[in-house]
Amino acid sequence: MKKRTWFFAVGAVLVIGITGLLYWQSRPQNASRPAVSQTTNALKFKAVREDLTNIVEVKGKSSYQKETYINAPFGASVTTWPVKDGSQVAKGDVLFQLDDTGLRNEIAQLQANVKKQEMDIRLNQIQEKTGIADAEVEGITETDAKKRFAASESRKMQNEITQVTLEHTRSQLTEKTKKLQAAGFAAPENGIFLFDGTKEPKSVKDNERIGKIVDLTKLQLICNVGEYDLFRIKEGMDVEVRVDALKDVKLKGKIERLSKFAKAATGSSSESSNTTAAQFEVTISLEPNERLIAGLSLTASIQTDKKGGALVVPTLTINRDKDDYYVMVEAADGSLEKRVVKIGLETPYKTEVLSGLNEGESVVLQ
Repeated sequence: MKKRTWFFAVGAVLVIGITGLLYWQSRPQNASRPAVSQTTNALKFKAVREDLTNIVEVKGKSSYQKETYINAPFGASVTTWPVKDGSQVAKGDVLFQLDDTGLRNEIAQLQANVKKQEMDIRLNQIQEKTGIADAEVEGITETDAKKRFAASESRKMQNEITQVTLEHTRSQLTEKTKKLQAAGFAAPENGIFLFDGTKEPKSVKDNERIGKIVDLTKLQLICNVGEYDLFRIKEGMDVEVRVDALKDVKLKGKIERLSKFAKAATGSSSESSNTTAAQFEVTISLEPNERLIAGLSLTASIQTDKKGGALVVPTLTINRDKDDYYVMVEAADGSLEKRVVKIGLETPYKTEVLSGLNEGESVVLQ
């Protein structure tokens, strides 16, 4: 009996000993162990000094700065096309010749109408003078006097109507005479002539758009910027422009105009337009380039700020707590320290730290 009790006692001691050994091997070695595990797999970045620039990037299409539209002076058949699409023209060169037969007939009819209306006015004036003279020579009854007065007033009214009609006819005659002079339409500017739609149409309507004359040496980029970027750029700033289809072509440009009015949102409800950031139009002039034409997709980079030797960290590592900014700094023992910092120049990728952090310290992206 005693021997069995002794075996049970030894077994219990062994079980307790093994359990204690396993617990001692599995417990954390020190209290700082969790902090080390937090930074082991975290992304770390050193605070370094470098030149920091802030760039606003916009996209748009190239267009001609100056476009002179060519409209038909009157409707008629086109007899000749001395110019071709894309040809160089000088001011005064004849672009096209219209058949002016119909217009000449209209002018002749208007001239006849003017002459007739002038004669009608003169005839009424003569009749008026004759009636007055007859009334002074002959004694007339009251009834005849009333008739003469009514006839005189009628002639005056008719003269007024004829005079108004005459002025309108003369105005039409002047307008059509000017159009007749444009039957052989001369180029108003130097440049390249481009058809608007149909090339060398056989006939045109009055004031129909035929084409335009453009200056290939003066192109521009029209693009949009958001309300936050609008106040970071100014007229006169230099711009670096890339042609999306020509990776080897880089152009210089300059901001010529900033719109003071937001562009109206299209195809959206009033509720969504109230929550969407406003867009403002920016016009950038481009330097001449033989490969640059209208309609190309362009990307413009506008440098708004630059600071040399700034202490910077990735922007993603900057956190905000109410009015304060802070970063998580890795201490020498691997633990994390919340450090309040003062920031300066911000870019989408890097941010300047003015105080609260030293060069070479590591910040952690949690």
